[in-house]
Amino acid sequence: MIKEKCINVVIVEDFKLTRVGLRCALNSNPDIDVVAEAEDASEGIKQIEKTNPDVILMDLGLPGMNGIEAIIKIREFNKDTKIIALTSHDRREEVVAALSSGANAYCLKDIEPEKLANVIRDVNDGVCWIDPMVSDLALKSMPKIEDLSIIGDDSSSKVKIPLTDREYEVLKHLVAGKSNTEIAKELIVSVHTAKAHVCSILQKMCVNDRVQAAVKAVKEGMV
Repeated sequence: MIKEKCINVVIVEDFKLTRVGLRCALNSNPDIDVVAEAEDASEGIKQIEKTNPDVILMDLGLPGMNGIEAIIKIREFNKDTKIIALTSHDRREEVVAALSSGANAYCLKDIEPEKLANVIRDVNDGVCWIDPMVSDLALKSMPKIEDLSIIGDDSSSKVKIPLTDREYEVLKHLVAGKSNTEIAKELIVSVHTAKAHVCSILQKMCVNDRVQAAVKAVKEGMV
């Protein structure tokens, strides 16, 4: 029997067992229908363009293009579909990077299936949901509104920040919530060099920490 008035969901998760578990758990709800799934971001984006779901469950720890990079790309062509970031991490940078990149919710993977179904319903109705395990962390980490530049519709109003090509690479990793060690590994440089690039970026962007840099970068369309 075809479900009526269902919340259509796409799952993007690289572990097959997790995808199967999510699909079975969610499809047991009469008002939720998993219409597609993908094991990586590239395939996920194709499925999202094809099905135009109501809600996306996006794993952040994907191979290749990670979940935060995928969210940024999805928001380039789809502003309306709700996105729930799924992760096993509770790092400050990742929480803020996910939300500032366009996710509507941040959810830890150990959530109960029934609770996840309720989160999907709430997010579909327009609620911004953050897992209680990280909500305090996220609220304390968000920069004050006056710390962010006000950007108009005209792209010429955006602040031009003179970052080098390498610094832009590092900034993309900051937005993805990566640590200095992870950035060093990605760029094949020392941790000291990665840290130096981060310090230079913070100085040029006139922000106090990497979280503010990530939020400002997304707000100003720098990545």
